[in-house]
Amino acid sequence: MIDPMAAANLYRLAFGFIPAQMIHAAARLRLPDLLAEQTLTAEELAARTDTRAPALRRLLRGLAAIGLVEEQGENGFRLAPAGQLLRSDVEGSVRPMLLPYFGEAVWASWGRFTDCLRTGRPAVESVTGGSVFDLFAADPELGAEFHAAMAVSGGAEAQALARSYDFDDVKTVVDVGGGNGALLAGVLGHHPHLRGILVDTPVGVAGAPDTLAAAGVADRCEIRARDFFASVPEGGDRYVIKSVLHDWDDESCVTILSNCRRAMPDTARVLIVEVVAPPVVDTTTDPFLTVSDLNLMVLTHGRERTEEEFTHLLQAAGLELTGIGAPLGFSGYRVVEARTGAGVAE
Repeated sequence: MIDPMAAANLYRLAFGFIPAQMIHAAARLRLPDLLAEQTLTAEELAARTDTRAPALRRLLRGLAAIGLVEEQGENGFRLAPAGQLLRSDVEGSVRPMLLPYFGEAVWASWGRFTDCLRTGRPAVESVTGGSVFDLFAADPELGAEFHAAMAVSGGAEAQALARSYDFDDVKTVVDVGGGNGALLAGVLGHHPHLRGILVDTPVGVAGAPDTLAAAGVADRCEIRARDFFASVPEGGDRYVIKSVLHDWDDESCVTILSNCRRAMPDTARVLIVEVVAPPVVDTTTDPFLTVSDLNLMVLTHGRERTEEEFTHLLQAAGLELTGIGAPLGFSGYRVVEARTGAGVAE
């Protein structure tokens, strides 16, 4: 006999795309900002968002059903406590993380998910004709949203990394693929004795001067617009690579790590900051892990990796795993530390 509760749960999972789009629409229209300090009617909100009031009221009632807004009387709405994190003006807002992943091309790519299973290639390539990074480069607004999302993630984990990792004997930190510098700014801000070098593409580092200046660390950080597949700056004591390797296939990862190996002195260390997948997944595994891994499959040639898989990459690049730290925060990111190994990869 079918368990009604199990069936209801399966329905909620299967139709999870609907609340996902509801939340995205609310964030895109800035409804949480408009409702932050006041109760408004659907008509008032529609006038401020260039939408139709009857349709918007149906969305608002849906958001009330999942606890993000509260319906007041028959047509008034206010922001619920759970909806506060969708505001654009609160610390720790999740809004920047949502926007780039619900754009038309990314959404369409998930619609071709089974193609990934049949071809082994990212669905975004068949949707757009290029890689997801080509997509972000061709659309300045979408690219800016993506880098803003990475900055939110970088800032959140920067504080945890700065507190948990021993930087006392370190002089220079090289952030490889560090985007606008949010992670490096957090580390330098916590450790006044450190100097930093930020490495990324010209588009990636475009916002770095403002980020570093706002954190008060611009005078201790160099910005290098460079392709990390070609080379990375020499002489660092720690080479931090956050949320980069999981975007690429093994061969590309070995290239990045080999470039770090060539640039670093024997006393230096590589710090890979990413999720470390367990060898076996079950119902106790953080769902973020598999969601992230599948999203990478749809959008990139990369994946989330296990300790064994990281070990193989490091060995191929002439590096040796020295340890894996505790989770840095809700995302489950950890520090995979490596030193120079016995040989140097070709």
